[in-house]
Amino acid sequence: MAVFEAWGYARIITPYFECADVLERGLGAGGRASAIRFVEPGTGEVVALRPDITPQIARVVATRMQEIPGPIRLCYEGAVTRFAGEAGQREILQAGIELVDAPEPDGDAEVLAVAAAALAHMGLPEIRIDVGHVAPAAFVLGSAPDAASRVLIASALGRKDRAGVRSAARALPEGIAPLAEALATLWGPAQPTLDKAVALPWPEPVMAALEQLRVVLAAFGELAEQPAPSVTIDLGDLRGFDYYTGVRFAAYAGGAPDAVLRGGRYDELLGKYGRAAQATGFAIDLEAVAQAQRSIGVAPPSAVIGVAVHGAGASELARALRATGLRAVVQQRAPEAWGAWLRGAALDAAIVGDQLIGSDDGSRSAKRAIEEARAGDTKALIALLKAP
Repeated sequence: MAVFEAWGYARIITPYFECADVLERGLGAGGRASAIRFVEPGTGEVVALRPDITPQIARVVATRMQEIPGPIRLCYEGAVTRFAGEAGQREILQAGIELVDAPEPDGDAEVLAVAAAALAHMGLPEIRIDVGHVAPAAFVLGSAPDAASRVLIASALGRKDRAGVRSAARALPEGIAPLAEALATLWGPAQPTLDKAVALPWPEPVMAALEQLRVVLAAFGELAEQPAPSVTIDLGDLRGFDYYTGVRFAAYAGGAPDAVLRGGRYDELLGKYGRAAQATGFAIDLEAVAQAQRSIGVAPPSAVIGVAVHGAGASELARALRATGLRAVVQQRAPEAWGAWLRGAALDAAIVGDQLIGSDDGSRSAKRAIEEARAGDTKALIALLKAP
């Protein structure tokens, strides 16, 4: 969140559940299917736990912020809850940004740059941002004669199954089947992949989209903090295909089995809530990030030192320690075993009278430091507490 705010994004908090018909207006078919609904006892309304935060922000921007001119930069963090089939409910922790009323290509480049900055802040190795555009796949799938053909082609593309795409694409009009097959190969380093894509006989709207993607990547290179992560392109990735309207992207990192970040342009969403506006953004899967950090041995964030204070003058000493940024709790009743209690309470030490338990038990230096702390000088005591 600090990275987002450094780039000018203001924090917004949205409710955990909303009226189902309002929330689902901004969800795709997959989002509506995963929404968990229930009857709110106070009103009798059917409400839904949010499976996605972006539609909530779109509603707020289109209604309460209707008179505010863009670009509007908002960031958020929180949990979304989705029905995950046989696995039951799944709560996912997210953090992300939404950039509203920022046109292409500048808005896309900015969001990619913020994503790169957030990824760099996480300390993960082998960061890669995979970028695409929905236009080529939309053209191919839109040329299919029926829904069954579209499903077969999309399924084969999702597996990067060139032979499967070739077989399913026989239903396409002449001249489009080779383009469908090519989509299964249009992934890899950014510049060569784009050059390979523009050499194909796409219609003018698709060619314009590919050129726009080239401009976005160039603008990203100028805007991103250095060193920027490596960028690849995948024009056959169909995840979020029914939601995104332009540039879409995902980020991967060493130690994570799947993407840790996904996002893209969704220009049609705000119009569903009454404000036609261009928009783009992304969400980070915080649990995927934590999993990746654990797998490569990144230490979790360390907690601020915590101290229990017991005995005469405990309240005053605890206040003095909290004023220096430490955690301090007044423990009125001494436990049977301080060591076991401190571990269970996630505290590092206890000050019992003139003794420091758990750090420098009973030493003269500890007694002197405690006396000085009670007199108002906490420097020596804090040094003892922070000593390894």
